[in-house]
Amino acid sequence: MVAVVEFRAAVMHQAGAPLSIETVTIDHLAPGDVLVRTKAASICHTDLEVLEGELAYPLPMILGHEAAGVVEALGNGDDHGGLAIGDAVALHWNPHCGHCFYCDNDQTILCEPYTRNRADGRHFDGHYRHSLNGQPLHMLMYLGGFAEYMVVPAQSAVKLPAEMPLDRACLLGCGVMTGFGAATRVARVAWGSVVAVQGCGAIGLSAIQGARANGAARVIAIDLDDAKLERARALDATDVCNAASVDPVVMVKEMSHGRGADFVFECAGNEEAFRQSVRLSRPGGDVVWLGKVNVDKDVAFKWGTLMGERRIVRSSYGGAKPAEDFPALARAYLNGTLKLDELVTARIPLDDINHGFDLLRQGEAIRTVIEF
Repeated sequence: MVAVVEFRAAVMHQAGAPLSIETVTIDHLAPGDVLVRTKAASICHTDLEVLEGELAYPLPMILGHEAAGVVEALGNGDDHGGLAIGDAVALHWNPHCGHCFYCDNDQTILCEPYTRNRADGRHFDGHYRHSLNGQPLHMLMYLGGFAEYMVVPAQSAVKLPAEMPLDRACLLGCGVMTGFGAATRVARVAWGSVVAVQGCGAIGLSAIQGARANGAARVIAIDLDDAKLERARALDATDVCNAASVDPVVMVKEMSHGRGADFVFECAGNEEAFRQSVRLSRPGGDVVWLGKVNVDKDVAFKWGTLMGERRIVRSSYGGAKPAEDFPALARAYLNGTLKLDELVTARIPLDDINHGFDLLRQGEAIRTVIEF
């Protein structure tokens, strides 16, 4: 149990409308719950999709699913995964039951209780923890990170090295894990290979780093924004291509003996990028789709571009195993082999969150970090 906690949160009441800063309440912790005092949260494009109504969720809701903080309290029982009050943690949005059909088949991203309760904006056990003016308050992806406190299932709070700065740790929970994991866990980029990365946002920049970490000989970053391409160079891309002036398919083939890339990571999230991703790939190559379009949109391909024994897979979380991956990524940051500082383009207080979303809409943000 925990005494009633009142705190400030950015609440979404209507699609397309600004978030409002309101006082919300948590009045209990169930066994296995962890109360986390949020120290930092970053704004992801998925948050914007929900805010603009492209992804429909029940309202009112607290958005935010990239966050880090400090354990403040624990629910009853001993099922807290070894967490203790005062631990620094990064949060992840894919709790899973461990025993449904998909968990048994090592596809925890498809866990049946996870997918069922996520759509309702409830806690992982199907119940609510937050309220606003006495009414249940939903949270995005089991976290609700745009708030001074979060209540999460214990497995969603991953302990980090104490020296890990939490305004960088918040980046691990979605974009960094998705991109880095796509290169190292999903595609398993091979030593000496040629890699093409479409889109140099947080996911694409992390895929670049994952590909280089796995020994790729050439990593070609593709975008329409020269500033993002320069950032890609700083994060170890060997070559860059502004697709507004250079045909990426021609450039990639010139750099791969006419074949195409061994591995392609689509991180741009538009119809043309999806079509282009298979054209960038060599016969027998791997294509990993990380971006997304509106769930009701059709994406058409010429059938011939899908031939040639290409392997095409969609990944939502880079094959994440957060209990292993988050501490490893934190250690990589601390020893200088993973770059996170370069992903942060703005820092704001919670009260300026709508400005943070404007930066994302205008294409000026990689990650805007909200500091509490």
